[in-house]
Amino acid sequence: MRARTKAILVALALGFTTSTVAVTAAEAQHRDHRGERYRVKICKKTKGKNGTVIGGLTGGTLGAAVAGDGSRTEGAVLGGLVGAVAGNQIAKKKVCHYEYRYRR
Repeated sequence: MRARTKAILVALALGFTTSTVAVTAAEAQHRDHRGERYRVKICKKTKGKNGTVIGGLTGGTLGAAVAGDGSRTEGAVLGGLVGAVAGNQIAKKKVCHYEYRYRR
């Protein structure tokens, strides 16, 4: 009876070993040859050049229109400067996207 029990245990051990090797081989085929894949968030800020130009022109026009009779030039210059700064700050924005990379 002991010989039969040993034979059964050896068969079971051989079966588990074979199934483990088969599962490991199947997993190895699913993995990418480049390594593990992970996601990265990449962000950059825009410079706001268009906002500076548009804000400066709009501010200059409004400054000249709002200024008194004798100070339209000063109003246009001051409005242009304030508009350019405001337009630049408004136009700056953070642009983000995701990329997938591979870890080796």
